[in-house]
Amino acid sequence: METMLKQLIRGKALFFIIVLGIGGSLQNGFHVTVISSPSPYIQDFINRSWFERYEEPLPNRTVTFIWSSIVGLYGVGGLIGSMCVKYFAGRFGRKGAMMWNDAISIVSALIMFSSKSLNSFEMVILARFSYGFAAGLGLFVHMMYLGESSPTKLRGMVTLTSATFFAIGKLSGQLAGLKEFLGHESLWNVLLSLPGILAFIQLVALLFIPEAPRYLLIDKDNKEMCQKALQTLWGVGEYKVEMEEMMLEQVAIKGQPSKSVVGLMRDHLVRWQLLTIMVITFSIQFSGVSAISSFSYSVLMEAGIPSDKIRYVTLGLGISEVMTSIVCGFLIEDLGRRSLLWKGFGVMSVLMALVGLTQLLKGNGYWIPYCTVGLIFLFIIFCGGPTGVMPPFSHEIFVQTYRPAAFVFSGILRWLGFFIMGMIFPFLLASLKSFSFLLFASVCLLGALFVFFLVPETKGKTLLEISEEFNKIHIYRPSLSKDVVLETRL
Repeated sequence: METMLKQLIRGKALFFIIVLGIGGSLQNGFHVTVISSPSPYIQDFINRSWFERYEEPLPNRTVTFIWSSIVGLYGVGGLIGSMCVKYFAGRFGRKGAMMWNDAISIVSALIMFSSKSLNSFEMVILARFSYGFAAGLGLFVHMMYLGESSPTKLRGMVTLTSATFFAIGKLSGQLAGLKEFLGHESLWNVLLSLPGILAFIQLVALLFIPEAPRYLLIDKDNKEMCQKALQTLWGVGEYKVEMEEMMLEQVAIKGQPSKSVVGLMRDHLVRWQLLTIMVITFSIQFSGVSAISSFSYSVLMEAGIPSDKIRYVTLGLGISEVMTSIVCGFLIEDLGRRSLLWKGFGVMSVLMALVGLTQLLKGNGYWIPYCTVGLIFLFIIFCGGPTGVMPPFSHEIFVQTYRPAAFVFSGILRWLGFFIMGMIFPFLLASLKSFSFLLFASVCLLGALFVFFLVPETKGKTLLEISEEFNKIHIYRPSLSKDVVLETRL
C-alpha cells in the first residue's frame, strides 16, 4: 500500500485523479441526491410561473407531471449521453471528450441559474436533460480515461476512484441541500447550478493533464507521446513493461476497426464479457441499492424511523458509502475483483432478507426499526464491493477496439436499470411491503452464484490475458449426453 501511495504522488497522478473525479462521476452522484431537497420550491415555482403568464393556477396533476418530467428527463439525458461515449471518445480523445462534457455542464448550469429570473420552468426541464446528458457521457469517459492511464498493478485502485467520487457526489448533494447551507427557497437555482463551477474547474485543469497513454499508443500510434504521458502522470521512468503490454495489444488488434455497439453484440468473441456485464449491472441496479438511494425517505418511513430523524440517517448512509468506497480502493488489488463481487453479492442477499424480516416484525418492539437501519447500513457497506469493482472490471475485460462500444452498452444497461427501478419501486413498496426486499435478496443471490461459477479473476493480468480467460469459458451440449457441461478456469 505504501508503494502505491508513493507512486501516486511521484508525478501528477493524484492531481489527475482528483481533477477527473470532480468533473466526472462526482457530478453524477450530486445530481442523483440534490434534486430531492428543493422539490417543493421548484413545484411552487412551476405554479407561480404559469400563473404569472396566464393568470390561472395549474391543476395539481399537471404540476406533478411537470415535476416528474424534470426528474425523469435527467435519466433520459443520461441514457442518450452514455450512447454518445463512443463518438466523443473516438473523435476527440478521452481528454477532449471530457472538455466537451465540461462545456455542456457549464451551459446547463447557466440555463438552470437563469431560469428563475426569466420565470421559465421550461429552462429547468432543459437544464436537467442536458445535465443528464453530461452525466451519462462524463461518467463513462471518466472511467475509460482512468483505466487507459493506469499501470497494470494500480489499474484497479485508480479506476475504482470513479465510484469513490460518485459516493462523494451523492453525499455532497445531500449536504448542500440542507437548510443550514443552500436548502432555501431563494437559493434553489444556485444549488442546482453548482455543478457548473466544478465543470469549469476541471476544464481549466485538464489543460495541464496529458491524454490517456493507452489511447496515444494504440489509437494514435505515438510511442513518444505515450511514454511522455506516463512520465507526467506517474513520475520519471522508462515504463518498458507498460509499453510492451500496450504494443502487444496493438499488434493483436491491428487492422481491426473500432467496434460499433451492434458489432459488439454480434461478435461471439466477447459474448461472455457482455453477458457478465449484463448480469452484474442488473444485479447491482436491482439489488436494492438504487431504491435505497433514490427513495431513502420512503424506505426509512416504511421501516418506522421518525420523519425528523430520517435526514440524519440518510447523511450517515452517504458517509458510510464514501468510506466503504475508499477502503475498497485499497483492498481491490489484494482481494481481487472476483472475490469482492461474489462475496459482496452474497452478504447483500442475506442482509436484504433480514431487512424484509425486520420489516415484518417492526410492530413487535420499538428497537426493531433501528435494527432495520443497522442492516441497511451494513448493506450499503458491503454493496461497496460490487459497485466499486464495476468501473475497473468493465474496463479490464475488453481490449481497445471493443472498449468504447462496451461502455456505451454498459451505459445503456445502467441507465435503463435506473429508470426501471425508479418507475417500479414505489409500486413494489406499496403492494409488497417487506416482501419487496426478498426480491432484492434473490437478485443478489443470483449475481453471487453467477460470478462464483463463471467469472474469472482479472487482478494483475494484462488485458489480452483477461480476454483469453473469458475465451476459455464454454457451455456446450455433448452429442451423447443431455447434461450441460461447464468448463471454466477461475
